[in-house]
Amino acid sequence: MGDSVGSGSNDNKDRFQNLIAATKSLKLSLDKSKALAFALEKTGPRLDEINHRLPSLEAAVRPIRADKDALVAVGGHINRAVGPAAAVLKVFDAVHGLEKSLLSDPKNDLPGYLSVLKRLEEALRFLGDNCGLAIQWLEDIVEYLEDNSVADERYLSNLKKSLKSLRDLQNEDQKASLDGGLLDASLDKLEGEFRRLLTEHSVPLPMSAPSALGQQAVIAPSPLPVSVIQKMQAILGRLIANNRLEKCITIYVEVRGSNVRASLQALDLDYLEISIAEFNNVQSIEGYIAQWGRHLEFAVKHLFEAEYKLCNDVFERIGLDVWMGCFAKISAQAGMLAFLQFGKTVTESKKDPVKLLKLLDIFTSLNKLRLDFNRLFGGTACMEIQNLTRDLIKRVIDGAAEIFWELLLQVELQRQIPPPLDGGVPRLVSFITDYCNKLIGDDYKPILTQVLVIHRSWKHERFQERLLITEVLNIIKAIELNLETWTKAYDDTVLSSLFAMNNHYHLYKHLKGTKLGNLLGDSWLREHEQYKDYYATIFLRDSWGKLPGHLSREGLILFSGGRATARDLVKKRLKTFNEALDEMYKKQSNWVMPERDLREKTCQMIVQSVVPVYRSYMQNYGPLVEQDGSSSKYAKYSVQTLEQMLASLFQPRPMRYGSFKGRQLSEKFDNGVADLRRTSSAVA
Repeated sequence: MGDSVGSGSNDNKDRFQNLIAATKSLKLSLDKSKALAFALEKTGPRLDEINHRLPSLEAAVRPIRADKDALVAVGGHINRAVGPAAAVLKVFDAVHGLEKSLLSDPKNDLPGYLSVLKRLEEALRFLGDNCGLAIQWLEDIVEYLEDNSVADERYLSNLKKSLKSLRDLQNEDQKASLDGGLLDASLDKLEGEFRRLLTEHSVPLPMSAPSALGQQAVIAPSPLPVSVIQKMQAILGRLIANNRLEKCITIYVEVRGSNVRASLQALDLDYLEISIAEFNNVQSIEGYIAQWGRHLEFAVKHLFEAEYKLCNDVFERIGLDVWMGCFAKISAQAGMLAFLQFGKTVTESKKDPVKLLKLLDIFTSLNKLRLDFNRLFGGTACMEIQNLTRDLIKRVIDGAAEIFWELLLQVELQRQIPPPLDGGVPRLVSFITDYCNKLIGDDYKPILTQVLVIHRSWKHERFQERLLITEVLNIIKAIELNLETWTKAYDDTVLSSLFAMNNHYHLYKHLKGTKLGNLLGDSWLREHEQYKDYYATIFLRDSWGKLPGHLSREGLILFSGGRATARDLVKKRLKTFNEALDEMYKKQSNWVMPERDLREKTCQMIVQSVVPVYRSYMQNYGPLVEQDGSSSKYAKYSVQTLEQMLASLFQPRPMRYGSFKGRQLSEKFDNGVADLRRTSSAVA
């Protein structure tokens, strides 16, 4: 039994030892597992790194698998492709080196700026010529690498994408893509400098006395300094080389056109904008035409002449078409078209005789400037100005000829109108005498003759100067016939005599010593003077000459006891005299004699015919009635009062009479009424 206890004790001991050994083994295994886990943990990133590097390692190793000949040739291909690309990159670096200079202000050193800009242009030309070549070489090497499997596909794909982007940029806008917009920015700065130079040296002409333009000496506008023109030409050279000429022309026209307009503003040219409707109501038509002629001559000979020369100086190296086109735009925008339009407005206004003179004034102004117009505006670029000028000249000539040949008809049409109620000189007579003298005077006759010659030539007809004289003489003959008709139209023969006296004297006085009077001749003038005297005699005989007959002395021989009878007779005769005097004076107070000398002479004749008889009568018989309580009824006028009354007769009125409007074509002439008032020199 003891043995069995001992043996059991030993078995337990063995089990314990085995348990301890197993525990140690487990612990050892656990430590190994931890170490392995730690090692695995450290190995994971390394595996990832290896996995990441495998493609590049594979690509690096791939050429080893490529064909041996391909590997040998690839070096030369790469060198040939990289060479042009490296040169292009070097020029790109040089372009960026110019950026600071080209973004500075050109006015600080224009020659230096232009020199740097030229270098930029040369660099861009080089890049433009070689970028495509470099890209082609690179595309060729990529194709070689791909065909011979010398490079990785993904690598080749990235290269292809980059090269395609470069090719697309080159096709879109080569310069902009090559320099990043540096050239355009530089050209913008040059345009700004061009504008600055032009603006700072463009000064409007001083107009100290624009109203005296006709008397001013030639004003020579200060041209741009030679140094400035040279700078502008240098700038133009670079801008033209980069297709910026049109922008330069726009700037030039804007600045110089504005300068011309500023010069013209001092002349007060608002009248150029008058519409046809307004023009027909303008009273001072002559003043506007006179201003227009002076202002047009000044603008052409001074302002546009200067612009013509300056355009040539600045753009002469570019070509005739360019600088002439530039000048044409300045002329049109600065006011030349407005001048021509004003002339056209005059031709479109209503016709009247005064308009003929104004059309001749316009023709004179244009004819005086004919050579200047042909030289300045004769080019193709000024076609609009040429067309408007030709149209204006045609309108002027047609209008003037039409009015002239209608004058006789218009005078004849006036014959149907009643004569003036006051016996004065009709506006037609006073106007025509002055008007015809102007037409054949030294100022207008050569111009009118030239106009009529041109007008006839357009109809393939010849015009003889004698036709002009004959037509004027026919107009005067028509006036004479009008006067004869009007003289007979009065119911009152006394008023008829006064009318005839007024008008015959007007013809005599206002034509004597004139060119028209010389044409008519001395006998014609004397005839009208004699008619004046004849009608003056008739007038006095039939009116005031009858008054003294009322103051008869018959039956007034005073005998003793006959005083009362004599007094009654004197009263009766004075009453009759006063009634006849008052009636005649009242009537003739509404009559006029426009010519002062004729009026004074006629009044003197009336006074001499009436006053001496009245004075003598009152001296002899006045005392008979002065003692009577009703003497004022008979001794109504003192001698002095009567003389003053008679001497104040026939004063002209402010209001005028008659008109120059025919029943036909009256709309063409009704605008002349107000103008005729001013030209009626016969009315004092």
